[in-house]
Amino acid sequence: MNNNQPNDSSSVPLCQEKSALFFIPNEDANISPLPLILYLVPVIGFFPSLWTLYRRRGSREQLNVSRLSITVALTWLLGYTLLGTGAATGEFFSLRLLLLNSFLTSGYFLVSVWLIVRTVQGKSNRLAGFSSFANRIIHKYLS
Repeated sequence: MNNNQPNDSSSVPLCQEKSALFFIPNEDANISPLPLILYLVPVIGFFPSLWTLYRRRGSREQLNVSRLSITVALTWLLGYTLLGTGAATGEFFSLRLLLLNSFLTSGYFLVSVWLIVRTVQGKSNRLAGFSSFANRIIHKYLS
């Protein structure tokens, strides 16, 4: 009789084979910042963030950044729409509302760039107020 064990997949437990199919990286594992940067790109990053939350795949950090990106984008879109509508319908405050609208849009882009820079540096990419709101509300409806 041959005492050599066969080199087939039957020696690997079935649970290990299945876990390889549904791999969710450990928080200690180094995650590439490229998907996080993509999620934080103004306006465009909304769609990959939404797709990530819809599929419910990714690390905890990717899901948190996706929620933050969606929350900031929807807040900007709501403010942009309300200020634009107010400027179009009002007569006296229209110039002031358009100015506020431009400040809001500039702020959205600056915050997004600031979060991208912090992500590249490896620092925390959380915003006071928005991150906790995103984790409570968006997690409730999209995750």
